[in-house]
Amino acid sequence: MITDVRIPLEPQQPYGTAYEQILEKVRYEGAYPTRERADEAVRLVLSGLGRQLAGDERVELAACLPLEAARVLTAQIPDLQPLTGWAFVKDLAARSGASLATTRWDTGSVFAAVAAHAGPNLVTRILHQLPTGYALLFGQAELNPAS
Repeated sequence: MITDVRIPLEPQQPYGTAYEQILEKVRYEGAYPTRERADEAVRLVLSGLGRQLAGDERVELAACLPLEAARVLTAQIPDLQPLTGWAFVKDLAARSGASLATTRWDTGSVFAAVAAHAGPNLVTRILHQLPTGYALLFGQAELNPAS
């Protein structure tokens, strides 16, 4: 008998409490209408960050994040040439099909939650590793060294 009912390949596992808290923070920061929309933003931005971040900072950030978020981050292979902050947003927009404004909003909302988990010292080290433009995405001033 052929039916039109589709059975999911994997049963949907409930998220851990820590990941639920990240989703709620992102949902609140981004004013998203649903937790699912916040989850989409988290997955998009963390996978993009996983393509940009390497080394000890990547490992330490993954250790700070809930397991579900750490898996998204570490599933990506870091690019050889990291993107600037603006190029990062444009890349995410192209991958998701969303507007630049929406993608910039998503990035800021997710990075606010990431920064809360990582703490200021790790965020500073991450910003030193990445090209220019990421400080603003993390809600910080972009400081240029004095000449």
